[in-house]
Amino acid sequence: MKVLAILYNGYEAATAEPRLLGTVENELGLRSYLESQGHEYIVTSSKEGPDSDFQKHIVDTDILITTPFHPGYLTREVMNKAKNLKVCVTAGVGSDHIDLNAAVERKIQVLEVTGSNVVSVAEQVMMSILLLVRNFVPAHEMIENGGWQVSEIARNAFDLEGKVVGTLGAGRIGYRVLQRLVPFNCKELLYFDYNALPAEAEAAVAARRVQDLKEFVSQCDVITINAPLHEGTLGLINKELLQHFKKGAWLVDTARGAICVAEDVAEALASGQLRGYAGDVWNVQPAPKDHPWRHMKNPLGGGNGMTPHYSGTTLDAQIRYAEGTKAILQNYFEGKPQEPANIIVGVGKYESKAYGQR
Repeated sequence: MKVLAILYNGYEAATAEPRLLGTVENELGLRSYLESQGHEYIVTSSKEGPDSDFQKHIVDTDILITTPFHPGYLTREVMNKAKNLKVCVTAGVGSDHIDLNAAVERKIQVLEVTGSNVVSVAEQVMMSILLLVRNFVPAHEMIENGGWQVSEIARNAFDLEGKVVGTLGAGRIGYRVLQRLVPFNCKELLYFDYNALPAEAEAAVAARRVQDLKEFVSQCDVITINAPLHEGTLGLINKELLQHFKKGAWLVDTARGAICVAEDVAEALASGQLRGYAGDVWNVQPAPKDHPWRHMKNPLGGGNGMTPHYSGTTLDAQIRYAEGTKAILQNYFEGKPQEPANIIVGVGKYESKAYGQR
């Protein structure tokens, strides 16, 4: 079989650090295994435009491996060219770069390494919340630039203790965020999710479910988005909803950038409706140099905690998702059942509710 992997370039870093498995250079550690089984393995970062390696090789690829960090966008149009395609594997978590409805129609399986990133992303959420609330980025920039004016930083720095913090989405990552928030003695922990947590899990973190989205955002000092991207969440955080946020709230999105309308978030930050916005996910990846999130600021010149998309691709996470990808391939080649939690689309039907209620 022909296996095509779309990964990101690691350059010198990947040569120096072999644990950067999710790079073109280190190939998820799969080449020797796949070639020993008689399969062809193509690895590339070239994914944009009709002349890309992605477009060239997809026409006769049997198995496509992609990653959320450098996504090969498998649209319906591209899928229609892929006459041999049988399986799509996401090396990581999040398969919204694949047209899942088209995969159902074409009976192409879509699998991902569920759970491989949950700790990594939950930790990133906590870091992002703290750097916004404590006004860390302007403080660090001041030191780098040779300055020292404590009042300029302290006037927009707060404690997390005593704040109302809510997670939009309380699944594997959202719940771990709630667990990590418990020791900070927040005033209240809230969650918005179409599924209620089990009573024991809810009690363990003393979290309260709010079922109306506008009510949810209006009560929170800090909101963290931990939900997948699908038709129901695309553009969910927009100008209209942002008007219902508490004035000066902080927003963190490590889920998917397209859940937020980029221009509306930038406008809310510039006006002070949002005090800060942090995340590592962008509506287009790699993000263009003129993306508004690169340079947006609040009225006091801070509030921007954006990074490249790396929360779920720590060295520890890369080991997990590389091993998980290999296990998925082994199961497929050997005709063994896949782990149920890894199956997003089975043969001709959705197997997961992670991408909305179907």
